[in-house]
Amino acid sequence: MPPPRPVPPERIRDRNGGPIRPERSFVLYWMTANRRVSWNPALERAVELCRELRRPLVVLEALRAGYRYASDRLHTFVLEGMAENARRLAGRALHHAYVEPDPGAGRGLVEALAARACAVVTDDFPTFFHPHMLAAVAPRLDVRLEAVDGTCLVPFRLGGRDFPTAHAYRRHLQRTLPSWLDRLPARDPLARAALPRLEALPAGIGRRWPAADPAELAAPARLVARLPIDHRVPPAGRGGSAAAEARLRTWLAEGLPRYAAERNVPDLEDVASGLSPWLHFGHLGAFEVVHAILSREGWTPALLGGGAAGARQGWWGVSEGAEAFLDQLVTWRELGHAFCAHRSDHREYGSLPDWARASLARHARDRREPIYSAEDLLAARTGDPLWNAAQRQLLGEGRIHNTLRMLWGKKVIGWTRTPEEALAVLLDLNDRLALDGRDPNSVTGIFWCFGRHDRPWGPERPVFGTVRYMSSANMARKVGVKRYLARHAAPPGE
Repeated sequence: MPPPRPVPPERIRDRNGGPIRPERSFVLYWMTANRRVSWNPALERAVELCRELRRPLVVLEALRAGYRYASDRLHTFVLEGMAENARRLAGRALHHAYVEPDPGAGRGLVEALAARACAVVTDDFPTFFHPHMLAAVAPRLDVRLEAVDGTCLVPFRLGGRDFPTAHAYRRHLQRTLPSWLDRLPARDPLARAALPRLEALPAGIGRRWPAADPAELAAPARLVARLPIDHRVPPAGRGGSAAAEARLRTWLAEGLPRYAAERNVPDLEDVASGLSPWLHFGHLGAFEVVHAILSREGWTPALLGGGAAGARQGWWGVSEGAEAFLDQLVTWRELGHAFCAHRSDHREYGSLPDWARASLARHARDRREPIYSAEDLLAARTGDPLWNAAQRQLLGEGRIHNTLRMLWGKKVIGWTRTPEEALAVLLDLNDRLALDGRDPNSVTGIFWCFGRHDRPWGPERPVFGTVRYMSSANMARKVGVKRYLARHAAPPGE
């Protein structure tokens, strides 16, 4: 077996200029965004340091109680993933699963572990609370802290800027991606690692920040019920890498062959991959998905289209369905990560392109009727049955069919007093309810409704101006929605 290749330096950011301290006890991997054992460059980097320093590996996977939108839905999904990681790391590394019982109770845990660590490795993630958390912790450590991009095929900081359109980012990818397809992370970074073992954390750390009960992680309902989080948002889906891998296998066999022709039909919900919740929480890596698709397609680098003209079809040299899905998974998803990484204002209205803000401003005084309150929108109480169905799917399943998610966002622009209010409502609904909320991909999708990564569209309309317009009536004429409406109809008596 050839020796493992080092993690590409383009994926690694030194966050504090601290030294490596080889005299200390272990290497710490602080798992925050890519919560998986396989295809994980940050774990791979931590194992690399363990080998160099001949030290054991400690994996800290913690879950805060005080983050915004903490709920039964999000906590349950993460805890199920923690249970899976504990099983996959058993006997190979010390996995410390810490669940904060009260907001702030976990404060100091990372610093306490880092004080005994040769080096600290963590995940690089460009939005929500992660950048602020990392910036706050980094100067408090007296040891090197490295943040590793384990999210995108092409490291999301590599372009050095945000990109205005998918076409512009696709050209960047077509120039740079071929060399990265030969540098995918290891399927199992711990395979044949033969690392020294550490049986337990120092007693003082274990007493103050005890590990969660493995039985409660595996069936977390009772644990979640006693935590101070939002119990109004019920669990949805099944978290963890095993569930993600099972869905990937099913979709490759049943959904991908139909993807090109049927992905935009809400009545055929099983054609969409449904992988975004696991991708968001890092239970599944885009590397694994791309590898699985290309393997299924019998792909070789010789099939890549030449040049970097930004063509949406034909560049990969695979089937039409695989081309379409890879454009979503790689181009659009990684475009969002790059934008968030290079624009600190990526969640603010002012980050929209000038033309979109100017067009919406010209129509700021246009009549809007009806106007719905945030409470009515949350409860799916509008006069639009298709929008209500999409919102009910979000309430119940933590997701919306991809095609309807765009309509869902567009309609709210016309139902609120200002576009700024519409943006705030959409971000709140998405972050609160969607399993893949709080993610660069979600931010991209919502801001696209207001013109980001798009162009002006005519004719100019009331309220929207030249921002692309969508209607439920047109959607229902173009794609099948009858079964979708029936599946997500209002409960009797509502």
